[in-house]
Amino acid sequence: MKKSFLLALLLVLITLMSACANTTKVTSADASSESLDLETKIEETEKKEKKIYKIGLGQFAEHGSLDNCRIGFIEGMKEEGFVEGDNVVYEYDNAQTDGSVASQIYNKYVTQKSDLVLAIATPMAQVAYSICGDKDIPVIFSAITDPVAADLANPDGTPVGNITGTSDKLPVEAQLKLITNMFPDAKNIGILYTTSEVNSVSAIEEYKSLSDTYGVNIVVQSIDQGSDMPLAVDTILPKVDVMTNLTDNTVVANLPVLLEKANEKKIPVFGSEIEQVHKGCIAAMGLDYVELGKQTGHMAARVLKGESDILNMNYEIIENASLYLNEKVIENLGVQIEDSLKNTAVEVFTDIAE
Repeated sequence: MKKSFLLALLLVLITLMSACANTTKVTSADASSESLDLETKIEETEKKEKKIYKIGLGQFAEHGSLDNCRIGFIEGMKEEGFVEGDNVVYEYDNAQTDGSVASQIYNKYVTQKSDLVLAIATPMAQVAYSICGDKDIPVIFSAITDPVAADLANPDGTPVGNITGTSDKLPVEAQLKLITNMFPDAKNIGILYTTSEVNSVSAIEEYKSLSDTYGVNIVVQSIDQGSDMPLAVDTILPKVDVMTNLTDNTVVANLPVLLEKANEKKIPVFGSEIEQVHKGCIAAMGLDYVELGKQTGHMAARVLKGESDILNMNYEIIENASLYLNEKVIENLGVQIEDSLKNTAVEVFTDIAE
């Protein structure tokens, strides 16, 4: 009897212990499963909550300096954590120097509810601000020679509204020093410009204000559109010893017309930035537009991150101008360049880009 009781009790204890073990295993498995489900849910939620920024990239004309500006902008944004295909989507449009097309571009960006728009070149920025400025869409400009003259900034550099950016103000005096150093006998310096581009008008005024200091005359010829270039070039070339370019979008977009006719007459043409020199201008004290674009991208990133209020952000000016030379053009024109000058160049091209 006693043995039977003990045996029965032992069987009960074994059953209870087995049940507890099974319960523990089930609870552990359930906890592990629930943990995995929670992690999955968190990842899915993070994906759903991840902000994808929509940026409209509006460019006024098709030429190297503005292209470089756009490329630099995207690089600058990436450096700040805005990576295309990850958390930012870009839409690029080019107005091809047509103001009505520029308006269509920014109206589209408004309809698409862009988080921010970029405006490359003065005419584009003016259109962008007129359309987006009161739509709670930040406008960032780049490659604006004189934001104040373009009514895009106040005289003290503060924004006139929901807009700021970077200026590619030309190093006019440095360019005059370069021209008179390379061609000390040159007395008449020619400039082509587009009447509708206030940035060009502003730069010409600065050239004229320094002309007496450097003992030169500034000869200007205006155009209204690209088709005016051949006649304008034929008109101005007989009056000048050298030509110098501004960052005038219409003129730069039609640069081959000027270079072809000037080369026939052995008249040197100075550029305003690196791309123009590579394409056939003899030299430039110019800007690096990729770096300008990067600087612009950094400003845009601060706005998107909420680190800076665009209404309190003064426009910025890229400070460093560098010397660029084209050895092939120098050779073609039969010009002698001192080694001391050549050694100061940041880049010397040995060919002429197509």
